[in-house]
Amino acid sequence: MSPKIKYTEEVLIALIRQKDQKAFSYLYDNYSKALYGVIFTILQNEEDSQDVLQAAFLKIWNNFDSYKEEKGRLFTWMLNIVRNAAIDFTRTTASKVSSRIQNLDTNVYEINKQHQHQVNYDHIGLKAAVNKLEDDYQVIIELAYYQGYTQEEISRKLNMPLGTVKTKVRQALIHLRNKMAL
Repeated sequence: MSPKIKYTEEVLIALIRQKDQKAFSYLYDNYSKALYGVIFTILQNEEDSQDVLQAAFLKIWNNFDSYKEEKGRLFTWMLNIVRNAAIDFTRTTASKVSSRIQNLDTNVYEINKQHQHQVNYDHIGLKAAVNKLEDDYQVIIELAYYQGYTQEEISRKLNMPLGTVKTKVRQALIHLRNKMAL
């Protein structure tokens, strides 16, 4: 049995840019569970979530040249791709039949119950960093990134002007980036 290869983020990025399929398999093996959890939180459907995850990884592979290290971490870039893919899917006619997104706590419980594993965002420090944010920023991040709400939907839900929501989302991301950099 050969030892499992472990890549640093820099090496992994370089190998994927060279279209190294083993590196991409490593990327999928190490990130797919966390990304699937985000998609499932938005879609609430196992089959659709798996389909969106596969499509998102194809998009990651095909568009990897658009990833810029100086703009953020690899996981954050991939998280945005899968989150946007899941949100786009919810806006299609097929997904409009499905029910609205439930509370995040209920979703996490359902994921754990159905899959008998826990999506662990803590290994990347995301959960701890989000928990260190002020309460209003935590709510904005939860609604926008975990529940898939648009800024307009957040504005209506929180009864807050759209401009204020946009500012708070931006500030929350800046605070989160600073906490992740520590």
